[in-house]
Amino acid sequence: MLVIAVLSPVHFTENETLRLFKLYFFVVLNFSATLLEAQTATITGVVFDENEKPLPNVHIESKKQGTFSDINGFYILEIIADQETTITFSHLGNQKLVLKDLILNTNENYEFYPILKNEAIRIAEVVVTPVGSRHAEGITTISSDIVRNIPGPNSGVENILKLLPGVSSNNELSTQYMVRGGNFDENLVYVNDIEIYRPFLIRSGQQEGLSFVNSDMVGNLQFSAGGFQAKYGDKLASVLDITYKTPVSFGLKINATRLGTSTTLESVSKNKKLSSLSSIRSRDNSLLVNSQNTSGNYDPSFFDIQQYTTYLFSNKFRISYLGNISINNYRNQPFTRQTNFGTLNDIKTLTVYYSGSEKNQYRTNLNALKAEYQVNDKITLKFISSLYFNREQEYSDVISQYRLSELNADLDNDLLGEPTSFNGLATQYNRARNDLDAKIFNLEHKGIHSKDGKAISWGLKYEHTDIRDQIRESEFLDSLGYMVRPPNSGYNRNEPEIPFEAPLLPYEGIFARNTVSSHKVSGFAQYSQRRIWKQHSIYYNIGARVSHWAVKGNDLKNSAHTIFSPRAQFSIKPNWSKDMLFRLSGGVYQQPPLYRELRDNNGTVHPEVEAQKSYHIVFGNQYSFKMWQRPFTLIGEAYWKKMTHVNPYTLEDVRIRYAAQNNAKAYAYGAELRLTGAFVPGTESWFSLGYLKTEENINERGYISRPTDQRLQVGILFQDYMPEVPDLKMYLNLVYNTGLPGGSPSYTDPYLYQNRLRDYKRADLGISYIFVGANKSNDKNAFLRIFKDLSGGFEIFNLFNNQNSITNTWVRDLVNAQQFAVPNFMTGRILNIKIEMRF
Repeated sequence: MLVIAVLSPVHFTENETLRLFKLYFFVVLNFSATLLEAQTATITGVVFDENEKPLPNVHIESKKQGTFSDINGFYILEIIADQETTITFSHLGNQKLVLKDLILNTNENYEFYPILKNEAIRIAEVVVTPVGSRHAEGITTISSDIVRNIPGPNSGVENILKLLPGVSSNNELSTQYMVRGGNFDENLVYVNDIEIYRPFLIRSGQQEGLSFVNSDMVGNLQFSAGGFQAKYGDKLASVLDITYKTPVSFGLKINATRLGTSTTLESVSKNKKLSSLSSIRSRDNSLLVNSQNTSGNYDPSFFDIQQYTTYLFSNKFRISYLGNISINNYRNQPFTRQTNFGTLNDIKTLTVYYSGSEKNQYRTNLNALKAEYQVNDKITLKFISSLYFNREQEYSDVISQYRLSELNADLDNDLLGEPTSFNGLATQYNRARNDLDAKIFNLEHKGIHSKDGKAISWGLKYEHTDIRDQIRESEFLDSLGYMVRPPNSGYNRNEPEIPFEAPLLPYEGIFARNTVSSHKVSGFAQYSQRRIWKQHSIYYNIGARVSHWAVKGNDLKNSAHTIFSPRAQFSIKPNWSKDMLFRLSGGVYQQPPLYRELRDNNGTVHPEVEAQKSYHIVFGNQYSFKMWQRPFTLIGEAYWKKMTHVNPYTLEDVRIRYAAQNNAKAYAYGAELRLTGAFVPGTESWFSLGYLKTEENINERGYISRPTDQRLQVGILFQDYMPEVPDLKMYLNLVYNTGLPGGSPSYTDPYLYQNRLRDYKRADLGISYIFVGANKSNDKNAFLRIFKDLSGGFEIFNLFNNQNSITNTWVRDLVNAQQFAVPNFMTGRILNIKIEMRF
C-alpha cells in the first residue's frame, strides 16, 4: 500500500513529521474506511476555571498533538479514534487536568467542558466514561450531541430526559415530564441562570408546540432528579440546568423535517468580544395530530425566535442577553371520532359527530440580561434581570353528538362487531372564552467565593408576578330532548306530568374574573468543600433557602408566608481499586404556589394556600468499570419523600387542576438503576430501570394513588453504526411505562375512581448518513464543498404502532346513570424525513 511508505524508519524533523502525519491522515481517509486505526475523532468544548469562567490560553495536548484555548476558553483537538487516549489540560497557575481512557468513534465529535482548579501543585485525573466526568453533587450530564440526534416527535432535551430513570411522560406530543412522583409544575428549568416559565392554560399536548430549550443552541446540560443544592429555587421535584454555547466562529445551521424547520446562526466579531447566537424555528404538528383517532381539520402551527448575545468588555467583565418570542396557534375543527374499548367479552364503542371549532393562541416573550464580574481569582459576582410576558386565549364552540353502544363479541356470530344495544345517546355543547395575561419580573444577584477547594455561594432574588385572568367555561348536556341540570341543583323533574320551568344551567360552568399579584423575596447561602481524608476524596455542601411572599388581588384578603429550607449533600470516593462514588443528599424542599395552584375548580382564588413541603432523602452510588475493554458506568439511586401541606390536583393530558387547599399529605419512594457505556465502540447507549410508588391521603380518608403514580419505568437508548460504513448511524429509543391512574370525572369522589390506563409502550427509530462532516470532506464535489456538515435520514415514530392513551374521556350514560372511561389514544406510526446542514 502507498501509505506504508510514510511509516518507514526514516528520521525527520518535528515539523516534517507533523506535515507527513497530516498527509498520512488525509490519504487514509480517502483510501479505505476499513483502516479504523488511522481514523480520527474530535474533542471540543470550553475550559473553565473554578469560578466557571472561560479560561484562555490553556494548553491541550494528546501525545504529539496539541492546541490552545482561545479568548473564550474554546478549544478543538483531533485525536486517534477507537483507541484509548490520554489528554492533558494545563495552564500556568492552575491545577493540571488529565483525561484518561477516552475512546471515541471515527468521525465522532465529543464535547467536554473541564474545570481547572487554582491549585497548581497537584495533578487531577479524570477517568472519562461515555457520560463525561462524574459529578459528586448528584448531577447527570448529557452530551449535547445525543440531545440533537436522538429521534422523537418532540426531539430535543425533554426527549432524552424521558429515557432517564425516575422521569416519565405518557404524551409524545408534550415536552412536559414528571419526576419521581411530582407533576409538571414541580420542575425547575434554567437557561444561562435564567428561570424559565411555561404557559398557564395549555391543556393538551397538541396545543403545546415548541419547547423553550433550543437543542441547536445547547452547549452544556445538567439534570438532577432530586436532592439538589440550595442555590436552585423552590420546587419539589427536579432541576434542569442548561447553558447555551458561546460561538467562536461564523456558522449557519439548517434543519428541515416534515414537522418543521429551524435555522441557527453563529457569529463573532473580529476582536472576539461580541458573539451572537440566533435561531428561528417553525413547527406544524398536523402530521402527528392527524394520526389520532379523531378526524378533522387541524392547524397546529408554532413559531419562535431566540437570541443569545454576549459582549466581553474585559477578561473580568461580560454582559449577556437572552431573548425569546414564541407564538403558538392551535386551530381545530373536529369531524368524527370512533373509539372501541372494554374487554373481549364486553366490547363497547363510542361514536362522536362534531360541529364547531376550537381556536387557541399562546404568546410568550422573555427578555433577560446578565452581567458577570470577576473581582479577582476568588470572587465572581452575577447580576440578573428578566421579564416574562405571557398572553393566552382559548376560544371554542364545539357541539358533539355521541352514541355509546355495545358490540357483538360472539366469534361464531355473523354479526360480530355490530352494535347490539345503545347505552347512551346525547348531545354535548362545550363553550370557552378564556383570556389570561401574565407578567413575571425577576431581579437577582448571585456570588461565589472560592479558595483552596472551598466555596461560599450566596444569592438574593426579587420576583413580582401580575396575573389578569378571565375564565368562562360551560358544558351543556341534552339527553333525548331534556336538558340535564347540574348535580344538586335543587330541582326535581317529573315530565311530562309536571312542566319544567326552571332556568337552563350548564351541567358544568366556571365564570370568574381574577386580578392577582404577588411579591416574593428569596435568598440562599451555601458552603461547599472538596478535600482528601485518609486518601479518600470527600465532597460536601451545606446550605439553606429563605423565601417570603405576599399575595393580593381584587376582593381578596392579603396573605403573607415565610418558609425556610435547609439542604445538604455529601459524597465520598473511597481509595479503592474499584472506581466507586457514594452520595447522600436531602433536605427540606418547599414550593410556594403560583397562580395556577391558588385557583380552585370554580375559578376562585385562595391566597391563603401555603407552600407544599417535602422532606427528601436520596442515596446514590456510581461505579465505573471496563467491559470488553470499553468504559461503562452503573448508577443507582434510592429515594424517599414525605410530603405535607399537599395541594391535591387532577391531571388530564397536560392540564392540572388544583383543589387550592393544603388538605392532604403524601409520600413517595423508589429506586433506580442506569447502566451506560460503549456497547458499540465509540458510542454512548444506556439502559434505565425505575420503580416508584406515591400515594396521598386527603382529609384523613386513607391513602390512594396520586395522579403520577407510575410504578415501573424502563428506558433504552441505543446507538450503532456500520463498521464498514461508519458514517451510517442508527439511533433507537425504547420506552415502557406501566399505566398511570385514569383520573376521575368532575363532581365525583376520586376515591371511587382508581382504575389505571393501559401500559405505555413506544419505540422510535432514526437512521442517518453523514455526507460531509468534521473529518469527511468532499473537495471533488463542487456542491458538497460549500457544506461544513451535511447529513440526512429518516425517523419512524411509534415503530410498532402501539395504541397508547394519555387520559380518559368520561362519557355519561344518562339512561342508566353510569359513566364510562373512554381512552384517548395517542399518535400512531409516522414516517419523518429530515436533513441537517451547516455552512
